[in-house]
Amino acid sequence: MTETEAEKYLEDLAEQNGLAIVLVDETSEISASNNNSICENLYSSAEFAPHCAMFCGLAFAEATQEGKTISRHCHAGLNYQALPIKAGDRQLVAITGRTFLHSEDYRKAADRNISGDWKQFSGEELFKNIFLSSSENEIEQLTRRLEKLNEEQREALGNIGRREAVEVVEEPTEELPRQVSPDEEISKLIEQFHQNKVQLAIEQTSEKNTRELEDLAAWRSLFSSLLSLNYREACISVAEFIAKRYQLTNLAWLENKKNVLESVWGNGNLSGQQIQIGIPAEDTRLKDALKKETSLELRERKNAQSVENLQKIDLFPIAVGGKIRSALAVSDEISDSEVKRHIARFVRQVASELEILRLREEINRHALTTQAVNRLNQMLRKIDSEEFWLVLAQFIAELMNAERGSLLIYNEENKEFTVKAAIGNSADVIKHEKSVNIGERIAHNVLRSGRPLVVKDLKSSDIMPAPNDWKYKTGSFISYPIVVGGRKIGVLNVTDKVDGSSYDESDLDILHTLAPQFAVAIDHTALISKVDKFEQLSMTDALTGLLNRRYLEVRLNEEINRSQRHGYPMCFMMVDVDEFKSYNDTFSHPEGDKALQMVGQCLKSTLRGADVAARYGGEEFSILLPQTTLREAVMIAERLRERVATTRFPNRQVTISIGLANCSAEFCNANELISAADRALYSAKTKGRNRVEVYQRD
Repeated sequence: MTETEAEKYLEDLAEQNGLAIVLVDETSEISASNNNSICENLYSSAEFAPHCAMFCGLAFAEATQEGKTISRHCHAGLNYQALPIKAGDRQLVAITGRTFLHSEDYRKAADRNISGDWKQFSGEELFKNIFLSSSENEIEQLTRRLEKLNEEQREALGNIGRREAVEVVEEPTEELPRQVSPDEEISKLIEQFHQNKVQLAIEQTSEKNTRELEDLAAWRSLFSSLLSLNYREACISVAEFIAKRYQLTNLAWLENKKNVLESVWGNGNLSGQQIQIGIPAEDTRLKDALKKETSLELRERKNAQSVENLQKIDLFPIAVGGKIRSALAVSDEISDSEVKRHIARFVRQVASELEILRLREEINRHALTTQAVNRLNQMLRKIDSEEFWLVLAQFIAELMNAERGSLLIYNEENKEFTVKAAIGNSADVIKHEKSVNIGERIAHNVLRSGRPLVVKDLKSSDIMPAPNDWKYKTGSFISYPIVVGGRKIGVLNVTDKVDGSSYDESDLDILHTLAPQFAVAIDHTALISKVDKFEQLSMTDALTGLLNRRYLEVRLNEEINRSQRHGYPMCFMMVDVDEFKSYNDTFSHPEGDKALQMVGQCLKSTLRGADVAARYGGEEFSILLPQTTLREAVMIAERLRERVATTRFPNRQVTISIGLANCSAEFCNANELISAADRALYSAKTKGRNRVEVYQRD
């Protein structure tokens, strides 16, 4: 079998199984058959290529080391197996699969392309050739086919790409006699390791410096363990390694949060200290330090109080794709420039591993948030339950990893908060506290400003501490305002994180995502429990029990603002009961009212908890779908249409037509959105009724 025949065999085998087969050696990919288009696009991207190389490179190293097939799930959500193949005198690994095993993984990939970190890629190109398998058995079957290759076939595979490799070796060698310094050789080995092109090798020769060899061996040992940790653990592990390796005692790890480096961990005299270092866009000092493989020396101002007794720190920036992601701060005196160079080089090289872990946690966080939304929507179907407040508080606390939490609802008449639910230690004390005005310390200010408050350490803030009998374990908490349509409803609080760490902006992002659902649920529950029935009637439609047009218009403006501010998708529907006039004329107006009530019930039972359905007027209804893509909205609209069409009405069959529009760059104000949905509704009517139409811009 020739090299060409071997490549043709792999291509046919991959296409027959509907999966990818990629051959890699110790340096790179040498052959790709029926490759997944996601892999092709990510590999050609400077931003994501290192992450792809890391996963596939580790697959090569692990499969070769273990001498058997291994299964993996990569940062793009794809599943694959890695099979070691001895091809003559060459060691190869066949990576098979590169497929989604679950539709949820595919959906996450689509979300990343629509509004996440894959927005730079063309959706058509990114998803041009992807695979979704029902189980890992399909990958295993393909792998078994490759395991059965005979000696001739294996030898042919070993020749793939060999010619190009020989040509590279035969480059002019006039400058080869130049002596390569031990430092240059070690740098090359480290760089190759992080690109997963070779496994680190340490050869005892007289030309290598003993200290550098020891560093290299120690670094290799650490690198191999990082990917088994979570991001925070890995960062601490790196800092502790450097402290031990270079006899340092005062270090802190800083994370970039909106172009401010903030300390998230420290030891020695930096333990528990709050360090904040701004990164102005025009300031190139950190990038210069990266290029020169050294630290940026920072001296405290004379009146600085953020870090006690701090005279000077060495800041070692950690960058990925040209962006400063984090930094290591050292307050020990480092007089040896070689030590600074070694530390700078080490944190530069470890950046890709840390970035993989960070991205992995982002993916996991997105998945957990999606699950939380689904759970919350299911819970909201029991919104009238007597235990609603307690269940909601427990849900929020669990979501935020909080041991304690509370929900405070604001009474506009007496300007006071009521504790609707409190969980955790001293919950009963808080609920029945009489000596302190509830919300006086924090909640009133948070609700008044309409902005959430994230406190990492109460001691370093100017907020009055809580009463001693409330017995808080930590000084970190989040206080989040609940506002609907400009109306200030209440405040939710979470504190005492289970692992003892502090709350930060990443935790706040979770609440931002779920805030609309919280607000609708709490608003609806507060509305139901109003003693003043007139206020209920002013916001709800008396016939259908749905919200009325006035309320919807307020919510619509609010959701449009949120969509524009955070980049959330949003859709809007106009719904009309088909041929309703003839229904009224034939069966009487009271019978028509019954039909409208039944349509309203269909909408209530089919929509999600965060969706807002209202009677717009007459036989028209409108539905607001917060944080919903157009594709999802079409599916929801079809479910609504089908639900009404299959419901048995007392006199004759009733159907609805639906017009759908999404908030976009072309139009994203209330009047334009309503008008667009109305035009789509008119199109549905003219095309025969009982259908869904999406607004198409002329």
